[in-house]
Order: sequence, then C-alpha cells, then structure tokens
Amino acid sequence: MEKLTIKRVAVLGAGVMGAQIAAHLANARVPVLLFDLPAKEGGKNAIVDKALAGLKKLKPAPLATARVLPYIEAANYDEDLAKLAGCDLVIEAIAERLDWKKELYAKIAPHLTPTAILASNTSGLSLTGLDATLPEALRPRFCGIHFFNPPRYMHLVELIAAPATQAGLLDDLETWLTMRLGKGVVRAFDTPNFVANRIGVFSMLAAMHHTQAFGLGFDEVDALTGPLIGRPKSATYRTADVVGLDTLAHVIRTMQEALPADPWHAHFQTPLWLSLLIEKGVLGQKVGAGIYRKQGKEILVLDLAARDYRASGKTVAEEVAAILKLKNPAEKFAQLRASSHPQAQFLWAIFRDLFHYAAYHLGEIADNARDVDLALRWGFGWAFGPFETWQAAGWQAIAAAIAADIAAGKAMSTAPLPTWVTDGRSGVHTPAGSWSARNAAYTPRSALPVYRRQLFPEVLVGEALRSFEQAGETLYANEGVRLWRLPEVDAGIAILSVISKNHTLGNEVLDGIQAAVRVAEEKLDGLTIWHPAPFAVGANLKQVLQAIQANEWQLLEGTVEKFQRTSQALKYAQVPVVAAVEGMALGGGCEFLMHCAHRVLALESYVGLVEAGVGLIPAGGGCKEFAIRAAALAAQTATPNEVFPFLQTVFQTIAMAKVAGSALEAIDYGFAREADTVRFNAKELLYVALKQARALADAGFVPPLPARDVPVAGRTGIANCEMMLVNMKEGGMISAHDYRVAKATAVALCGGEIEAGSRVDEEWLLTIERREFMRLLRTPETQARIAHMMETGKPLRN
Repeated sequence: MEKLTIKRVAVLGAGVMGAQIAAHLANARVPVLLFDLPAKEGGKNAIVDKALAGLKKLKPAPLATARVLPYIEAANYDEDLAKLAGCDLVIEAIAERLDWKKELYAKIAPHLTPTAILASNTSGLSLTGLDATLPEALRPRFCGIHFFNPPRYMHLVELIAAPATQAGLLDDLETWLTMRLGKGVVRAFDTPNFVANRIGVFSMLAAMHHTQAFGLGFDEVDALTGPLIGRPKSATYRTADVVGLDTLAHVIRTMQEALPADPWHAHFQTPLWLSLLIEKGVLGQKVGAGIYRKQGKEILVLDLAARDYRASGKTVAEEVAAILKLKNPAEKFAQLRASSHPQAQFLWAIFRDLFHYAAYHLGEIADNARDVDLALRWGFGWAFGPFETWQAAGWQAIAAAIAADIAAGKAMSTAPLPTWVTDGRSGVHTPAGSWSARNAAYTPRSALPVYRRQLFPEVLVGEALRSFEQAGETLYANEGVRLWRLPEVDAGIAILSVISKNHTLGNEVLDGIQAAVRVAEEKLDGLTIWHPAPFAVGANLKQVLQAIQANEWQLLEGTVEKFQRTSQALKYAQVPVVAAVEGMALGGGCEFLMHCAHRVLALESYVGLVEAGVGLIPAGGGCKEFAIRAAALAAQTATPNEVFPFLQTVFQTIAMAKVAGSALEAIDYGFAREADTVRFNAKELLYVALKQARALADAGFVPPLPARDVPVAGRTGIANCEMMLVNMKEGGMISAHDYRVAKATAVALCGGEIEAGSRVDEEWLLTIERREFMRLLRTPETQARIAHMMETGKPLRN
C-alpha cells in the first residue's frame, strides 16, 4: 500500500460532533468540507453556517484560534457532492441511525475517488452492518474512526476495522491520527459501544445501581467518584449531564438491544427517573438542567425521595476520606471492603463490578488489557484504567474478594471470573507486554514507526517503560534542575528539566538554568528545555513573600535581576536553546520561552504574562522583549520611530493578564512566533525539540546581538495607555491599584518617561522593568495580592 497522504477531508454532518471534528482538523491545518442537509430557508448552507458560527462561541473552545476557521468550507448534499472527489478521507458523523447512514452512503459513494477512505464516527453501531450496504469496491477502504467529545481535548480515538478493511489501512490511519491530530489510538473490535464506552458506560450503570442500593444522593456519589478515586471532577452524574441524558440513554439502549446474551443484561436498563427527565426535556447541561440545575449562584441536585431539586453539597465521610488518602492501594481496598460505612461499601461495589465486567469481556472487546486501560484513561479521563487499578491493589487478593462476592450473591452478575484471572498471575501488565485473553499471551506495544517519536510514552502500572527522571546521562544537577542527555538519540543536545514543585522558578532554578547554559556552551551543540506539563507556573511566590516579610528588599531586587540575567543567558547562549512547552507557561515561564531561539509547543499550551494578577508586572525580560519586537516591527514601516501602534495590543494583553488558550493563540498574542513548531501530540515534544536543536546547530546557529539602538514609545505611549485606563477606572472596571499596575506595565513597555522616539539599549529597558516591579512590590496592595494567591490560589481584586 502506498504512503497515506491526506490533503483534504470531508465531514458529513454539522451537528455537535461533526462540527467539532471539523474544527480540530482545521486546528491541524487540514482543509475540510463540512456537509449537512440543504437548509429550507435562507442559503443552502445555512445549517453549516450556523454550526460554524457556533464554534466561535462554544466553551471549551473547539477552535485553537479563530484564524483557522477559513480551513472549513460549508457544503450541502444538493449542490456539493461533486466536491467529494477532491477529498482523501470522508468522515461520516450523522445521527446514530443505521437507516440514515445507509441512505447517505448510497448518496456519496458515486462521488468518491478510487483511493478515498470512508470512515464512520459511530459510537457503537455495527461496522459490519454498515459495510454490507457499500459498493464492493469501497469496502476495503471503509472503517470506523470514533472520536470522543470534545474532539479537540479528548485524547482517545477508537479505530475499528470493518470485515473487508484493507490490510495496512488502519496502520496508516493510526499514524496520521497520532502524529497529525495528536490522538491516542486504540484498536477496537466491531462489538457494541467498542472499548471505552462499553466499559465506561457499564461503570456508570454500576454506580447508578449501587447509588440506589446504598441509599446515596447523586451529589454524594459525585463527591466519592471524582478526583478522590482518580476520576474527573465531573465524576458520575455531572458527567451524565455534560454528555446529555438523552445521549446516555441512547448508549444504554444500544447495549440493551445489541447485547442480549451479556450476563449483566438485566442492568442495561435506563433508570425510571432518567426516562422521566428525558420525557420532560430535562436533558442536562445543554438545556440548563438535568440531574443538576443552577439557580442563581446555587447548584441544586435532584433528590429522588423528594421528587424535587435541593441544594447540593453532600460530602465524603471523614472515615472514608481517610481510607481514600491511603497511598498503598492494597491497604486502601482492604479497608474499603472491611468498612461498614455505606460510602465505603459503595466504592468497593463499583470497583468490584467494574473489575469483574472488564475481565469477563476482555477477550471479546479488545486485543489486550493495555488497550482497555488506555481507552479509559484517554476517553473518560481516568487517572488509572480498571486493570492497572486492580493490579496495583494486589491482583490475587482482589480476585479472591470478587469471587467470594459472586458466590455470596453480592455482585451484579453471577458470571464466573475467567480462568486466566486466577491462574497465579500478579497482574496483566508486565515488562514483556499486556495480557491478551483472546490470544492467551502477553502483547508488546505497537511497533509502528510513529511511536519511536514518543521517547517517554504513557506508562501503565506493571510496565517497565523508563521514566524521564531516571533516564539518560546526568551532566549537571542542583535542587532546581537536572541537565541530562540521551546519547542514543543525540549525545550533542542536552535536555534541561526543571524539577521544582509545579516547576516554579525559585533561586535554585535560576542558578541551575544559568549553570546549564554554561555547560551546554562549553561541551555541547545545543540545549532543549523539557519536562512534562506544566512548563512553568511562574516565580516561587513563597520565596518572594518570605523575603517581603523579612524586609529583604536588596535580596529581592537581586533575585529580579537574576531572573533577567537568566532570560538573557537563554537568548544569547552560544548554542541554540529550544523550549519544548506543554501545559501552563505563566509569568516567568512565559518569559523564558520568549527568550529561546525556537519553541516547540504542544497544541494544549496555555501561555501568558499573568503578573498583574498578583499586582506586579513582567520583570524577567518580558516587557523588554516586547519593546524590542515593537521597535523591529516599526522599523519596517515609513515611520520607524512610531512604536506605540505595535505595543497597544501587547499592553492590553499584559495589563489584563490574558492567557492564550492554545499554542496557536500564543502565537497570536506574540508569546510565540509564527515560525515556531506546534505539535498536536505532546508525547512527541522532546523528540521534535531535540531534532530542532540539532538542525539549528548543524545550520551554523549564531545568537542575536544585544539590542543597542531601540526606539521607544516614551511619554506619548504611556499617555496613550493611560487614556484607556482612565475610562476603565471611571467605569468601575478596574480599581485604583489595577490602574497603578497597568501604568507600570505601560512605563516598562514604553521605555520610561522619556521622549517618544528616544533610542535606548537593552540594559535601559531591563532597568526600567526592574524598577517598576520593585515599586509595586513595596505596596501593601500588591503584598496583599501575593498573600491571597498563596492562601487561596485565586487572584485578589483590591
């Protein structure tokens, strides 16, 4: 089979999923035709046009930046079917009606090229049934590509072969989905609801069953089944509201109809209360009410006994919370089983039935246990999948407890555990691979070349994959950083990893970065800054607050200057420095990446200069750097001394502490550059950053010269900023201290109170930046903001 090249995609169906799949393709710069029915009123594309307009309003945002929207072209089935001839991949994402899908396939099939791929985004319908309606020539190029909602943010895509799918096609699609769209791909068999929904929805059904059995409230269950057990904050019932109660009922109905022989079939029933809510149109978050309802600022929850809503707020009992805090999983599960508290009994029951169900069906639904665990991690946001949770808690002890409960009639089904569960094994994940019940063997990880780009893939309990903390050869380390390299990848490019908590930037980190740059300059060809997310959450406020309380002002100013010198060391290093960014890069973290020679950013990078939130301004070179960039842009115009037009948007961004919602938006805001690299799969960041540093080094990298003749906006620029601030202050939008902080930002960006067009050097700008920072730091209002942030994690408006 020839190399798969996807230049253009068509998405059929502009509903919630179809429109958001199209949005994510546009994020990846893949041109998309988004189809829907011709509208009965207005233009023929009115349905799609409305969906595209909606993409700009949805939260969380499906579009990484609004400027990718032109990659999506509206189309309808009456006028535009001929355009399918220009598409390499067609993704069908219409409603889960087999008859509707068959009708649509018949309509589009004549317009597809002989090499085009047709894929269904069905969440659980039979691919075999769909395949049977296709022309013989199209069947080898038909498969399932099941995205999870919302497609931009959910990592999982299930890839499902139809009976005649061409050998090698899924390998090519897996490679493309992994690298281009940044997805985690799990191969599923053509069974109802595939892998993640089959297990995840069963887990929700088990929670619903045991909620009533143990007499718990919906909010009580959500308190138990959220972060305390490694699940998302939305837990069980809030998740149902977010997904849509009608959607949940549809998935349950699919299990009921398609799995009549399943030993748990009696539990594949939509609860009466859920059916009644759906009949009344109470469908969850999309209509403003479901199991939960917001009334003013108060969150209400459905109370079945009262047949009405009540204030939510039931919590986890102290004795159960104490059990859940235990770090030893075996001890935790033993105590849950032994406890007589209904909450503890509930938790053991939902885990027991989840383990039982997943083990019983493993051979039917997935090639191996790894695929199940990753599917639940990536598709449902669980910190650990069911099999690795079981393995960590002691495989045989848990198996014996499950068997005892089955025998005692406590489990949801009397189906016996498979014999492989109790054959003396200690788990299903081993260094050799993960257990395949279907093949009665341990299956190693995929050997597809795309995974060689993931130097540190996600590790499951029991696997022997290396972690970055112990990997490679250490070249230098202190309490804040580790400088190391991977000789098997590139011995000449070092990796600098910040190891402080949350990657905060204290004195030890600043010293470490400067030392690492010196080592790289003396012994290496290049340097990358990389560690798992977050990239950096800014300065160590604890150190700052302690120094303020001790009146160590000279020490504080010295630390600010050290921050600036660290940024300058990155910018003027004699070897290329490449920042590999994922997650939050705030405050000083943003300033550091701005000073690097190149940035490789994961799409989900949230970058911003947020110092205004604690009553400060960027003083690690951030204001200086924007002043220099504005001067460079002005130099390309007929009026090179008129700098302010290039600072106005920057000023607003910094003064409002805006944070980019993606790597592409970080480029829009000026925190990153258009020439920087954006990768959709965060697991590839280190590999790509190392290659980028090597390419720069091999191309003869030369650092820039320090800026010595920079025109600044001066007093005129500051006055222009103040005009905006006066209106905001008089309108009650900002406080007096907000005004003061924003003016300090303007002073630093505009080069101080000097004549507009005056020319200064980089050191002048750093001095102004540092001076304004220290003035603010001495104010009681800023000190109160810092203390409040330390205590609550939230900004104080004063």
